[in-house]
Amino acid sequence: ESTLGAGIKKISLNVFKLIAEAEARIHGFDIDKIHFHEIGAVDSIIDIVSTAICIKSLGIESYYSSIVPLGSGFVDSSQGKLPVPAPAAVEILKKVPVYGGNFDFEVTTPTGAAIIKALAAEFGEIPRMEIERVGYGAGSSVKKEIPDVLRILKGTASDEYKPKEENLVMLSANIDDSTPEIMGYLQEKLLKNKVLDVWTEPIYMKKNRPSFKLCVLCNRESELEIIDIILLESTTLGIRRKEVKRFSINRKIVTVKLPYGEVKIKIGTHKGKEINISPEFESCSKLAKKTGKPLKEIFQDAILFFSRR
Repeated sequence: ESTLGAGIKKISLNVFKLIAEAEARIHGFDIDKIHFHEIGAVDSIIDIVSTAICIKSLGIESYYSSIVPLGSGFVDSSQGKLPVPAPAAVEILKKVPVYGGNFDFEVTTPTGAAIIKALAAEFGEIPRMEIERVGYGAGSSVKKEIPDVLRILKGTASDEYKPKEENLVMLSANIDDSTPEIMGYLQEKLLKNKVLDVWTEPIYMKKNRPSFKLCVLCNRESELEIIDIILLESTTLGIRRKEVKRFSINRKIVTVKLPYGEVKIKIGTHKGKEINISPEFESCSKLAKKTGKPLKEIFQDAILFFSRR
């Protein structure tokens, strides 16, 4: 019934839900029978709701967290002495990377654990980013081992390290009365006319007829031109259309010198790392025809000499 925005309420409820689910599992109760202890205190509600308000006001797309420290020892609560980390904190942090640390006190509370888990997309090192602002929040606890300080870095992820996102169009047609020669010619023509990808899938249609499913990926700007080609060059009477998103990693082409010639290699990079290395078929095929060497040997040499660069 509060006047808080829907987004703020959603974040706050997600945090409270994590805590309630953890308490329910620990005590063996249904979630609707859970009675909050410390969590029901005004200061905890303020912590959670204030965090949600800040989150919405910052307008950040994704949150990342360092590996979560837990601490050790015991802590007093309304339920008596509890081990550190508290049972609720451990339950909440399942499947989250954590470490104990050389601390004989509580470092992460159930409330803090729930906030982090509700927000963080990933845990670990600071992601590749350009830092824009830095914020600090200090508590009143004084410890020699670790400062009672929370630091938040706000920044923009470099496009170099983000997958490329595109809004594309997928065109498809089921064809049961064509020949492989015509389908091959159609694919070649489509590849020369602004399509991003084209392929066929074997399918069975009515009366168990072996057929082709033609699939074409293209930009919105060129879809009418592509539809025209499909209708003119194939025997289909209709085309299906749907919008799709494509995510792709960054790529570049490099030239590698071999003892008997040069070939091009395509490299796919993600988060600053080379994760895919593939010799380009056309350049390897051309060199194979020129030298008489087996194509597979050229592929192997290309990868070998690339790794030695």
